[in-house]
Amino acid sequence: MIDRFVVLGDSFSEGVGDDDPAYPNGVRGWADRVAEQLARHHPALAYANLAIRGRLLLQVLDEQLDPALELKPDLVTLYAGGNDLMRPKIDIDALAERYDAAVGALAATGATVVLFTGVDGVEDPLFRRMRGRTAIYNEHVRLIAARHGTLLVDMWAMRRLRDRRLWSADRIHLNVHGHTLIAGALLDALGVEHTVESADLGPRAVLSAREQRTQNLHWAREHALPWVRRRLRGESSGDTVAPKRPDLTPVVTREL
Repeated sequence: MIDRFVVLGDSFSEGVGDDDPAYPNGVRGWADRVAEQLARHHPALAYANLAIRGRLLLQVLDEQLDPALELKPDLVTLYAGGNDLMRPKIDIDALAERYDAAVGALAATGATVVLFTGVDGVEDPLFRRMRGRTAIYNEHVRLIAARHGTLLVDMWAMRRLRDRRLWSADRIHLNVHGHTLIAGALLDALGVEHTVESADLGPRAVLSAREQRTQNLHWAREHALPWVRRRLRGESSGDTVAPKRPDLTPVVTREL
């Protein structure tokens, strides 16, 4: 029986990229979709989402782990580290030690714990450069999941996530199609029957080299440069954002 579902993390778990003004913080995301599906099977389900966009791994653990433990979840998901991987310098091994300890604390409660690997960005010019460090991070996550007996959603192995049509214009956050795909994958991992179906977008268009350059330049101007400016100013997209569901509250089921 799942009565308490708690989500920890950054923008991925908050739902950024899946804009919907009907939801707290103006975003829906995979976690809300999972909660709504679980509520169909468990009407007494209460759901909290502590994730905040822009958070680094240690910030997620320092700010969200203790509150999550206090909520005594039956099911808890944790993803953190994606923002760290985009920083110029990172000690993945040191971060993995803290991550391991946090997962151990969550697993020790008896809750079902779900972790995620990072996405393979092999087909994107920018994120291809991060592929090596993401692979190292993923190996740590797999070992941690095996050590503590957690479930694992292996996004690295999900080839559909290489399709840019599942990502928002900033290329960092999943859009409605991407979040729906993750929701279905998590529900499958839990063995829960669901009605979440990701849309068939058909074959991808083949762009010429010129079209790719034009798109890349537009992305750099509209998204990459503002991100760099925020980093230089020491700002984060989540500086003024609060958790969308800080407390365990009932879930209102909605149409997909």
